[in-house]
Amino acid sequence: MRSAILAAATALLLAGCNNYARVPDPKLSQRDADLVAMVPHYEVDNAYGKYEVDDPTGQPPGTIVVDTSSKFLYYVLPGKKAIRYGVATGSEAFGWKGTAVVGSMQEWPRWIPPADMIQRWPHLKPVVDAGGLPGGPDNPLGARALYLYQGNKDTLYRIHGTNEEDKIGQSVSSGCIRMRDVDVIDLYSRAKVGGKVVVM
Repeated sequence: MRSAILAAATALLLAGCNNYARVPDPKLSQRDADLVAMVPHYEVDNAYGKYEVDDPTGQPPGTIVVDTSSKFLYYVLPGKKAIRYGVATGSEAFGWKGTAVVGSMQEWPRWIPPADMIQRWPHLKPVVDAGGLPGGPDNPLGARALYLYQGNKDTLYRIHGTNEEDKIGQSVSSGCIRMRDVDVIDLYSRAKVGGKVVVM
């Protein structure tokens, strides 16, 4: 009951503020629609919905800015506007901050757990031995992944979808930035390889 009241109050606040406009979900391809339908769906708090807002970042259009403390990702638009998405970020022990570029982008990417994750969770080693987990509803990278590079080197950090939408707004990952699948599909359609990414 309390969460329903909070969600309603948030919706009223956002609706009454001229600086916010809800951004509709993207039109999905048949493949995306079929796969997204197989992922568990959770209601995400309205505060972490997808909105066009006044740009708080001061970055040039096309820049992605992740505010890890507030759990928001901004995609900067022309005209001092931005699209704000709710995200889940790295837990304090595994968080990453810095400036990078989008080195590559993939749809329904294959997931290969990195070496440091295998050290923490050895039960994932068979996934590596099998060449990774193919893209799909059981894959923790979700519908899309943007791979973050510094120079020509992969940082091993990603902005990606998730099959755990209920974690949006929390510090839960091993450092990557998680988004709802429909949101990362929307971001993927706007972002470009070589685009600047600021994680703070």
